[in-house]
Amino acid sequence: MRSVVRVTQNLARTAGELRAAGHLPRGVKTEIRENLLAALREGRNPWPGIVGFDRTVLPQLERALLAGHDVVLLGERGQGKTRLLRTLVSLLDEWTPVIEGSELGEHPLDPITPESRRRAAELGDDLPVVWRHRDERYAEKLATPDTSVGDLVGDVDPVKVAEGRSLGDPETIHYGLLPRAHRGIIAINELPDLAERIQVALLNVMEERDIQVRGYTLRLPLDVLLVATANPEDYTNRGRIITPLKDRFGAEVRTHYPLEVDAEVDLVRQEADLVAEVGDHLLEIIARFVRHLRESSSIDQRSGVSARFAVAAAETVAASALRRSALIGETPAIARPIDLESVPDVLRGKLEFEAGEEGREEEVLVHLLRRSIADTARARLAGVNLRALAEVVSDGHPVATGDRVHAGDLLAALPELPVLHEVAARLGAGPKDPVGRIASAVELALESLYLTRHLSKDTSSDDDRSVYG
Repeated sequence: MRSVVRVTQNLARTAGELRAAGHLPRGVKTEIRENLLAALREGRNPWPGIVGFDRTVLPQLERALLAGHDVVLLGERGQGKTRLLRTLVSLLDEWTPVIEGSELGEHPLDPITPESRRRAAELGDDLPVVWRHRDERYAEKLATPDTSVGDLVGDVDPVKVAEGRSLGDPETIHYGLLPRAHRGIIAINELPDLAERIQVALLNVMEERDIQVRGYTLRLPLDVLLVATANPEDYTNRGRIITPLKDRFGAEVRTHYPLEVDAEVDLVRQEADLVAEVGDHLLEIIARFVRHLRESSSIDQRSGVSARFAVAAAETVAASALRRSALIGETPAIARPIDLESVPDVLRGKLEFEAGEEGREEEVLVHLLRRSIADTARARLAGVNLRALAEVVSDGHPVATGDRVHAGDLLAALPELPVLHEVAARLGAGPKDPVGRIASAVELALESLYLTRHLSKDTSSDDDRSVYG
């Protein structure tokens, strides 16, 4: 993390130098608006790493920011709300001047606290300036039931009182998270979880842009962009956003899960930390699996199926391939369809099922996973005639797969067939690629034939092998 740094070259080091350079303070919302407009005019992407929102969420958010509105993002869990809020940092100036030693990071030409105003009056143009990086101008708070007004706004600091200052002295205040976000962005995650009496403390900040601490006659004209996230379920279950606070947010933007399979695949590829190679056809299966879960009447859709489920599924598949690599010495470690079988067992606890599905959880997941495999094979291998492969396997060339079956052994069980090369090419595997990549493609074709009842599949619990025949 970058901290406040002292700049020794090119940039002003005192308020006088800053004023002589023609620098003028501007509000954080104006700063964001101008930087966003510059990015749009130049064709730069102001939202790096955000997938699937290009035509829906992002245009709405951009309009809200251009209007200077505080924003609440409303959506189910795992839709990338926090990730989107953190991307707002890139719309701030990379460096901004602050008064050296100021508690709230005030602008040298616009101090707001009594202490900074006194220093500015005493030192004049010699008021020392340091430059703060934009990463330091974003603060994030997870709303929890134990959050207090002191945490967000501030409270009397007993240490300062003990030093001999009067209890009525505004300089005895210890500022909370909101004042410390002055000239920056403050994000509150899961806003409805914040107790209603604590939400009331935000009203002044959002409308009058000032704070009150324990009756102090202190007005701090705060300059902040307040953004928040909420889950629609929260409005009726865990809590709610009080009506006056909802009214003060200028924009409410609804987020969503990726609308297209390709967007879900891109998201998983971007976010997952894969310890082995996982082909695009396997990621597509996972993406389709997650989409089927989101449409299933057996899953509690009020809780949603987080994008983190898809990421965890991909990481689990990669881990399964790495385990097989260690067990049998298969290198490099490349995932095959057999590795998908680990997903329902490992990740079942991440889902909320409807009450009537008790005891059928695994059955539901296995069924939807098989549907996803069949859908992906149908899409990826459309037009490929697999009849020759089915006939060869049925006529005395059974093919085994499993945690302890080497990719080379899987391919060696089959004679040379033109259709195998066609299948491999369709799934992005060439003749010079590692044998595991080709085996992964061939295994998907075999599983497709099994799911369409052109082949049988016998699974042995003794040696964890499945045999297509």
